[in-house]
Amino acid sequence: MTATIANPASASPPAMALPRPMSPHQRAWARFKRNRIGYGSLWIMAALLVVSALAELISNDRPLVARYNGHWSFPVFSNPSETAYGGDFATPTDWKDPFITAQFQKPGNWRLLTINPHSATSTDYFQKEPNPAKPRAKNWLGTDSLGQDMLARLLYGFRVSILFGLALTTVGTVIAVTAGA
Repeated sequence: MTATIANPASASPPAMALPRPMSPHQRAWARFKRNRIGYGSLWIMAALLVVSALAELISNDRPLVARYNGHWSFPVFSNPSETAYGGDFATPTDWKDPFITAQFQKPGNWRLLTINPHSATSTDYFQKEPNPAKPRAKNWLGTDSLGQDMLARLLYGFRVSILFGLALTTVGTVIAVTAGA
């Protein structure tokens, strides 16, 4: 019987898998994620953009869903005339009108309002306090001198401001790249 003796010098260590090199974009993203303030700000900005994109579903003076005399409607997408809800006028429904409010308090009729039942341009003509009004349960951030809800104006105004800034940045970048700067 012959014994084979393994040569320790010829035995190679097991091959270790080398990590795949990161692309420049991956390195930049990893470096950005280590910056806690910047990364946290990215998430805050993303949340604000989502909230402002959904402003009509969060703050609107029109209901999300309405059921009147057995008929369903979605006024947040298309506002039917007051005649659809027992009114006399063929104008878009004023959902803060006491007559319309009374129509939806009748049995079988209901409407689902948004979290903040005010739009950026609607004015509550039936409030009892003078304008500008302080924050209260009806207007979380109060009203301005015209009686318009400040939270609604903030939501809609943020969206307009951010979109304007992004458009201006895009146009400026295109002009600069085209000019060769």
